[in-house]
Amino acid sequence: MLQHKLLVVLAICVVARLVVFFAVPSVFRFEQTGAVHGSDAYDTYAQNLLRTGIYGRTSGVPDAVLAPLYSYVLAGVYATLGRSGLAVASTNIVFDCLSIICLYFIGKRLFKHGDWVGALAGLFYALYPYLIFQNLTLIDTPFFMVLLYAFVLLMVLLRERVSLDKGIWGLAALAGVILGLSMLTRALLPALAILAALWFLFRLSLWQTVMRLLPVAVIGFVVMLPWIIRNYGLYGALVPTALNYGDNFYQGNSEYTIPYFRAGYDVQWVPPPPIKSADVFSLDAARERFDAGVTYLTTHPEQIPDLIWTKFLIHWSIDIAPRKNPVNGAVPRLDYHGNALSGIDAQGNLELGQLPPGDPVGEYSSVLFDQIGRPIHILYWGGLLLLGIIGIGLSWRQWRDVSLLWFVQISMMVMYIIFHPSTRYRVPTDPLLFLFSAYTVIWLWQRFVAKAK
Repeated sequence: MLQHKLLVVLAICVVARLVVFFAVPSVFRFEQTGAVHGSDAYDTYAQNLLRTGIYGRTSGVPDAVLAPLYSYVLAGVYATLGRSGLAVASTNIVFDCLSIICLYFIGKRLFKHGDWVGALAGLFYALYPYLIFQNLTLIDTPFFMVLLYAFVLLMVLLRERVSLDKGIWGLAALAGVILGLSMLTRALLPALAILAALWFLFRLSLWQTVMRLLPVAVIGFVVMLPWIIRNYGLYGALVPTALNYGDNFYQGNSEYTIPYFRAGYDVQWVPPPPIKSADVFSLDAARERFDAGVTYLTTHPEQIPDLIWTKFLIHWSIDIAPRKNPVNGAVPRLDYHGNALSGIDAQGNLELGQLPPGDPVGEYSSVLFDQIGRPIHILYWGGLLLLGIIGIGLSWRQWRDVSLLWFVQISMMVMYIIFHPSTRYRVPTDPLLFLFSAYTVIWLWQRFVAKAK
């Protein structure tokens, strides 16, 4: 059995997710409940694609509000398996298994006793409560994780190649395709790609690094080019990925950001800035929201250190961030599209409420999620985070290799501090940190066995 440890981990991954899916049909069976947990926007895009062949949140009207690739994948799932929670969950389970395979081989190649490190990190991934829940919902996270982990593994394989042979060009081409596809899913990998170049220089010369990574960048751009051309024809301007950058930047950089985070709420609920554009999903609206965030930063420079520190703490929170979610109550929301007006409870604290009937957000204040799921997450993630920090110290002498995993965490943290963080945004990179947690466990086991002898 130990010889097939990766297969055992994959089996555990599948079984754990299927058990949870069938145990809580009220959460995952959106075709029955009508409440989509995750992102109903992707569901709408996918259905519109199948009906009209046009990528747009309004049927038949093209837009680029969200990055498109996951919606196309979801449309393919619907066309093949039907629109159901089971179809989505089954597909996402496959994505999780692919990510675990990549994680295993990343660990195997970067660490001493790497097969055990990779397998144990895969097990931590397979049983991670937060990821089990999130990756069973209708969300792009498991698909993005496959792309991220495949890119990291390809970087490892690409740096290992000594000569510029056909194999290295194939790896570079595949890495470029993955990079481009990831940008059409979540535009987060450019910062990692830059740091990966530094990681290459720890072992290779500048010329060797350029020859390996330049094709990756060029092919990545070529993969994105049809979408860029499409958007230019639609908007008459450069829109490399999506228009939600304006919302995300404003939400993470406004007068409401620090108060909402400190009150325990996600900043997706902050009141929107006043904009001139009548179409809230237009390019002009995105620019106005982005400009509102820039205006806040330039007119309140004294707030920037506190803003960065607050977002840093949210990103690395032991508890699930946000700690609170809007609930049914007397505090009104601005509308039913995600923007909430703030209210004050009896103790003078910020409070959000008055959810519309059937809003999935209300479920997150239930006993299952808030009083059972939250403490389990704190223990699981908090324990593995501590082991991971220890593992970073224990593996310090291997820094030329394992530092790629540091750069993953650094690049993602920087991106989300620029915009806005939450637990659901951080968790895709958590299993890569679990490689250090697994290394600590293996190190401790080796010491235990040595003393026992």
